[in-house]
Amino acid sequence: MKNSGWKWVLSKGHSSIDKELRLLDAFQKADPRNFHAWNYRRFVAALMKRPDEDELKYTEEVIGANFSNYSAWHNRSILLSNLLKRKAEGYFPKENVLEGEFELVHNAIFTDPDDQSGWFYHLWLIDQTVKIDAPLLVSSWPSHGFNITLQGNKCLHGSGLCVLNSTLPNTGTLPIILYFNQAVEGVNSSTVNVKSELLSGDLVWKPLSTNNSNNAQVWVAYLDIRNLEVQLSKTYVVEISLGHSKGIVSSSGYDYGHPSRVTFELCIQTAYTEPVEQQEGKSNSWKDDDFQKFDHLQESDPICSADQVTSEIDHIPTTSGRCEEAVVNEINQFRDLLSEIDCKIGKLTLARLLTAVDSLPSPRANNMVNTEEILQLYDDLMRLDPTHYLYYKDEHSLVLLRQITSSRDSILPYCHYKKTAIEAFAGYVCLRLQNLSLSRMGSIENLLWVQTLDLSHNQLRSIEGLEAMQLLSCLNLSHNKLGSFTALGPLRLLKSLKVLNISYNEIGSHSIDTRRYLCSSPLSHTEEFAWDQFEIFADSIGISAATFWEPFLIFQSLNLTELDTKGNPVADENFRSFLVKVLPTLKWLDEEDLS
Repeated sequence: MKNSGWKWVLSKGHSSIDKELRLLDAFQKADPRNFHAWNYRRFVAALMKRPDEDELKYTEEVIGANFSNYSAWHNRSILLSNLLKRKAEGYFPKENVLEGEFELVHNAIFTDPDDQSGWFYHLWLIDQTVKIDAPLLVSSWPSHGFNITLQGNKCLHGSGLCVLNSTLPNTGTLPIILYFNQAVEGVNSSTVNVKSELLSGDLVWKPLSTNNSNNAQVWVAYLDIRNLEVQLSKTYVVEISLGHSKGIVSSSGYDYGHPSRVTFELCIQTAYTEPVEQQEGKSNSWKDDDFQKFDHLQESDPICSADQVTSEIDHIPTTSGRCEEAVVNEINQFRDLLSEIDCKIGKLTLARLLTAVDSLPSPRANNMVNTEEILQLYDDLMRLDPTHYLYYKDEHSLVLLRQITSSRDSILPYCHYKKTAIEAFAGYVCLRLQNLSLSRMGSIENLLWVQTLDLSHNQLRSIEGLEAMQLLSCLNLSHNKLGSFTALGPLRLLKSLKVLNISYNEIGSHSIDTRRYLCSSPLSHTEEFAWDQFEIFADSIGISAATFWEPFLIFQSLNLTELDTKGNPVADENFRSFLVKVLPTLKWLDEEDLS
């Protein structure tokens, strides 16, 4: 009988729970690593209300008999998580408990470094050591202390950190972005208090989630300034506070408990007017000759980085000194181990430990001091373990982006302005992250200010995270490895996007499952799709509905004026005809003038 059958019998009281536990003991002595038996044991233990402390002691006995037992280590992590979360007697403070767990797992790892069971438990311990359970606000746009001056529909100047030259005129709204360290729900007018003379009612907060979830790491509200009755040349203060009342909760059940405040100022010099349609003489160019680097930084330069982002949030808690000491101690232990043996998982663990100590929100931590060593470790792992090359490549990309965005000095070499811009300081800043061999995007919390982004000539297979960049109006994704329209899903949430280059990717190179009623794509889970209406639209322009429904989902909500799709297998004449119909705002397609 399957586990589900036994569970039903037990739950109905048709068998002895004590007898079932004795039977499980016999099974697990015969095969201690049988994960089916361990899963069933958790059910039985819960049904008989056996204390987690007793089950934890049992795992220690099993591990003591044979530490090469991944199932026992895994069960131990589940039990310990429960005990730490409810601060059970003897399991608080957390630092005391973890210290003993590190000693236990060291016995396994250093006895047989080639056995992976203990290594996986050690990685879990690292996470428990450095993570902050409660959700935190780590970034926002506008930043705390930011000053914005609006001059009609021409431009929106921001002193010190950012300049909006296109976003506001496109939408008539000012996005307000809250970026948390983990996914949360419950962000609304009851949990986030916004005070300003500009407000006539509550702001509506929306999760920036690509799967239509109410649980998201990034939330946005739009301040509509199109019909505001404002006093010109008057400065309006907008104050955002959260954490003073309960309601914002993480997916793991922790409340947001650290009161935070973000205050910025908005001054409107001239009344907003609808933008006049302009005729562009040529399409946007991404050639190197069209850009020039910033020679030096001034306070008024529109560049933001992590050193300013983190300072805008009040009361960010720091990790305890004991946690930091624990991580440093582990680093020293594994340096010694790797000096004696060449161990792939040891290199990976050291890379994660160094990343953890660099990321600690501690006044004593020297952030990014270990970056070069971490990057070298991942380079070594890509060479030594090609089976997991893509994973190591992704981690390498995340570390590199964290290094680039860590300060204004580090991000400066990647900031350019258009040579043709009349006023270089007026917001024509392009963040150029091309040719960096990036396979994954990260550090988005440091890039909320970016309007023009060049990610060309990388190895991106996904653009997950870009949906948080609500100011983004120009985006270059050419010469990457994007293989489907599903990979472009985050673009649907970028309402200010006007210029998009996805040329020379791999879109259309993989076969499309046209069985639309069998969940042919993750996009099919994101919203109610009016298939009948789309079939009518497809028939009216003579295209295959089954072939083009995914790009329809991507592009129907965008207001692009320029789009480049050259070099993709999908980019034939039928696809071009489809784009012209689904994007009526389009003026340039594949560098050809549609007017």
